[in-house]
Amino acid sequence: MSLRLSTVILPYRRWHEGGRSAWTRAEQLGFHTAYTYDHLSWRTFRDGPWFGAVPTLTAAAGVTDRLRLGTLVTSPNFRHPVTLAKELISLDDISGGRVTLGIGAGGSGFDATALGQEPWTPRERADRFAEFVPLLDRLLSEDAVSYEGDFYSAHEARNIPGCVQRPRLPFAVAATGPRGMRLAARFGQAWVTTGDPKLYENGTPEQSVQAIRGQAERLDDICAEVGRDMTDLDRVLLTGFTPDRVAPLQSLNAFVDFAGRHVELGFTEIVIHWPIPDSPFAADQKVFEQIAMEAPAQLR
Repeated sequence: MSLRLSTVILPYRRWHEGGRSAWTRAEQLGFHTAYTYDHLSWRTFRDGPWFGAVPTLTAAAGVTDRLRLGTLVTSPNFRHPVTLAKELISLDDISGGRVTLGIGAGGSGFDATALGQEPWTPRERADRFAEFVPLLDRLLSEDAVSYEGDFYSAHEARNIPGCVQRPRLPFAVAATGPRGMRLAARFGQAWVTTGDPKLYENGTPEQSVQAIRGQAERLDDICAEVGRDMTDLDRVLLTGFTPDRVAPLQSLNAFVDFAGRHVELGFTEIVIHWPIPDSPFAADQKVFEQIAMEAPAQLR
């Protein structure tokens, strides 16, 4: 299988002031999928413009034809499975079945307290995620669902006519720990990693590759445990959070070298951030577009 190259377009620009043009250009450049972050606000962008993921993806669906669309990632921090399922079924319908749900356990950032709650502990995030994913799977696959759990409930929740994609739209489950990886193996069509966050500040690219190799091997073991064919699970690397940071986007050769090391680890999709000036994702737009157009052919 040839490498899929995708991008993340952060929702920080007004639709008619550069927002729309990024999504249409992503399709023109041949990206497999264009994702966006599903946050209420995020890191250094907190005090500036930031728009909602589902409306943004709905608008993007209306101005593209082939490009797959998705979140990277949605989390339980401010989402409920019942309402999220209804939005996703609607988005999948509007897009003609082009939606992938990237989903993760969430973190301790601004989303964790925006609704007035105390931030959840890592264990509680994992517990909620373990209930959130199976319930969302049912809501997107069944016409009517009732459920009573420790954290989430559904009472005769109706989701007719269901997803365009059958039995439901695909899940790309972000996880580095064993519980999350089991959810990826059981419910995911893809597994997502950003690498080892402990290496971001002081690690080396070589250490990062070894850490990601270890993650991939643990996923293989978990797939074997749950009876999942490991070759049936796509592997997605969201770049920008390894010690390399934006270095792979400095030239076509730099990216091909970076991507090739991860393709050797079994990754089927690599996601790069759409350049944002004066941010951690600053990169030369011309080089970025050259990578989009030429790198996949060199990585077959």
